[in-house]
Amino acid sequence: MRIYGYLRASTDEQDATRAKKELTDFAKAKGLKIAAWFIENESGASLKRPELFRLLDIAQHGDVLLVEQIDRISRLNAHDWQKLKNLINDKGLRIVCPSLPTSYQFLEGGKDDFTARMVEALNSMLLDVLAAVARQDYEDRRKRQAQGVERAKKEGKYKGRQIDKKLRSNIRHLLDAGKTYSQIVEVLGCSKSTISTVKKEMSN
Repeated sequence: MRIYGYLRASTDEQDATRAKKELTDFAKAKGLKIAAWFIENESGASLKRPELFRLLDIAQHGDVLLVEQIDRISRLNAHDWQKLKNLINDKGLRIVCPSLPTSYQFLEGGKDDFTARMVEALNSMLLDVLAAVARQDYEDRRKRQAQGVERAKKEGKYKGRQIDKKLRSNIRHLLDAGKTYSQIVEVLGCSKSTISTVKKEMSN
């Protein structure tokens, strides 16, 4: 059994590695070691997540997908969540969240087959509930943001999304230092597309 840590943030300005220490400490407390990290800045409401699917491609039956919260792998609608969950189940992977004890009770062992199956069923149900809550939270936030933008436009205060100048500056410094895209993603938690954009700006 191998443990794969998955870290995600929605935008380039957010630090996708924020929960890395928490997950590392959790694994250590369980006597486990994280085999590899998969980190990306992509929306949890979309299935277009290269690093998550790279993890799923590499992982084998019995391996663990370790996440901080279920919303790190899903803010998907019901149809897309079912698709992703089926893929995870077909691969024979287990989703483990530190905040969801039923997700890692199998690590303790010592349970008879009936109890193990009951815990598995309960865990599956809880994951579905948490995925639905994560989606509802996403939709509620989008609605509030849209209302805020509309209000700001009416008041003449809307300026659109602002570029993170500090992040861009840090990327430039790391590129100048010869760091690779992967190293920069690891340090800054930004997306490779943002690094590519900055590199193009530097070439102009």
